Amino acid sequence: MKRLRLTTAGESHGPGLTAVLSGLPAGLPVDKEKIALDMRRRMHGYGRGHRMQIEQDEAIIRGGVRDGQTLGSPVAFWIENRDFKNWSTVMDAYEVDPVQAEKKRLKSPRPGHADLAGGLKYLRRDLRDVLERASARESAARVAAGALAKLLLAHLGVEIRSGVRFLGAIGVDRPVPSWDDIQLVDDSSPLRAIHRDLEERMVELVDQAKKDGDTLGGAVTVIAHNVPVGLGSYVHWDEKLDGRLARALMSVPAVKAIEIGAAITASAGLGSSAHDAIGYSPESGWQRPTNRAGGLEGGVTNGEDIVITAYKKPISTLRKGLPSVDLDTLEPHRSQYERSDVTALPAAGVIAEAMMALVLADAALEKFGGDSLEEVLVHFEASCDLQRRWPAS
Repeated sequence: MKRLRLTTAGESHGPGLTAVLSGLPAGLPVDKEKIALDMRRRMHGYGRGHRMQIEQDEAIIRGGVRDGQTLGSPVAFWIENRDFKNWSTVMDAYEVDPVQAEKKRLKSPRPGHADLAGGLKYLRRDLRDVLERASARESAARVAAGALAKLLLAHLGVEIRSGVRFLGAIGVDRPVPSWDDIQLVDDSSPLRAIHRDLEERMVELVDQAKKDGDTLGGAVTVIAHNVPVGLGSYVHWDEKLDGRLARALMSVPAVKAIEIGAAITASAGLGSSAHDAIGYSPESGWQRPTNRAGGLEGGVTNGEDIVITAYKKPISTLRKGLPSVDLDTLEPHRSQYERSDVTALPAAGVIAEAMMALVLADAALEKFGGDSLEEVLVHFEASCDLQRRWPAS
């Protein structure tokens, strides 16, 4: 049964974003500095647009926390959009300036964005009604909620980190990174690259794409370290943890493919070289010399690091535009340009961390249960003890 539930609301240029996270146990200490750190990390990265120079994202808690601890009730966040002051005549909830609204109207949909599909679904002739919610700005609310999930997981010893695996074609031939590789990522570097020797070339590629009015995609790898054995289930298809994680990370803006472990390489080889041999010693317990499965077997965590790579398409808002159609005339027209980034890969890794944290925290609460953090930890320790004594127990 799902314990954690996140609901977000708000538009990219509206007054702000709201997030409500339900299901956290009572008594979880809330470290506002760690939440603020992740909010800053999401805004960082070479190739970001002017918007990041306007915003100063702060997740203000407006419910569910008292004296620095969760109450067991839903936790509500508010994140102000400072840019709203520049859009108030267009994005007011009750009355907009028709002249300004027409100037800002989006009527030539961008290929690759939700514009056309959303307009057809909701029958909106001003595609701003679509893009405002489909915008990656919504991810700021997810990062705030994911930071809380990370705080819960930390009590179970779980750490989550990410880095840019490749940008464009630079680094595409590098192998799946390990936890040791991810730990070397410098969050203050321009692109948070896993392979730091590639970062200078990546920056040059971003500069060239910006000059050409184009955008770039790539891939980020997210790793969860020290994950408990037995999260997830093989019993029902919708409880398999690999499927749940894939769904969550596929929801990160512009992500179009997910790889767990070394799945792509393994799929092109033989079974004898695709799987992780099993060993055991009384001193160290169960051991795996490799982690090609990425920490998941049969939809259940096996004690190894969870390793997921998310493949992100190039951003669909191009300054030079792409072939499209004008909604008013139904004649060919270049897609309209809405202020955007050249690449947002460093931010995508932070968002992916948040989504992984939310799913893992949910799975941990399913397995260990408890209405308070104290109960969760008692159940966690009891489960670990039983596993250490298995199969003798």
